[in-house]
Amino acid sequence: MITISQYKEEEIAQLIAIWNEVVEDGTSFPQMESLDEITGKKFFHEQTYTGVAKAENGEILGLYILHPNNIGRCGHISNASYAVGSKYRGIHVGEKLVLDCISQAKAHGFAILQFNAVVKTNFRARHLYEKLGFVQLGTIPGGFLMKDGYYEDICPYYKRLIDEPRMRI
Repeated sequence: MITISQYKEEEIAQLIAIWNEVVEDGTSFPQMESLDEITGKKFFHEQTYTGVAKAENGEILGLYILHPNNIGRCGHISNASYAVGSKYRGIHVGEKLVLDCISQAKAHGFAILQFNAVVKTNFRARHLYEKLGFVQLGTIPGGFLMKDGYYEDICPYYKRLIDEPRMRI
C-alpha cells in the first residue's frame, strides 16, 4: 500500500536525493543544478504543497511539488513536478502522486493544473497524463535541452479541475 502525505522536515534529505536523481538524469526536469540541504529545504518549503509517497514500511518512493503556474490574472492555474525514485518506477507511484496532486490543487483553490514542459520522449509521463484526462496543448520544437546537448520537443498539458459555467477554457 502506498500513502501520500505532506512532507515533513525530517524527510528533506530523502526528498533531495530523489529530486536530484531526476535532475541529474537530465531528461525530464528543466533544472540543471542539484539541491543541497539549504537550497532543498527552502525549495520544498516554498511550494504550495509538497506531497510524499511512502510504502507501508515508511520508505519514501517519490514526491511532487505543487505551486502557482503564474500570478495575478493567471493565478488560478497551478503547475506541478513529479519525481519517483528509480527503483520504484513502474509500480504506479507516479499515478498516485498525480491523483493526489489533482486533489491538493483543487483543495488549494486552483482551477487548472498545467504542465509547461513535458519532454516529448517521456512516454510514460505523457501516457499517464493522457490516461488521467490531461489534454496536450501542442508541441514546442526544441524546447528542452537534454543532458547530451540535443534539443528535444516539449508538449504542454493541462487539466481543468473545476466545472464552473463562467470558465471558458
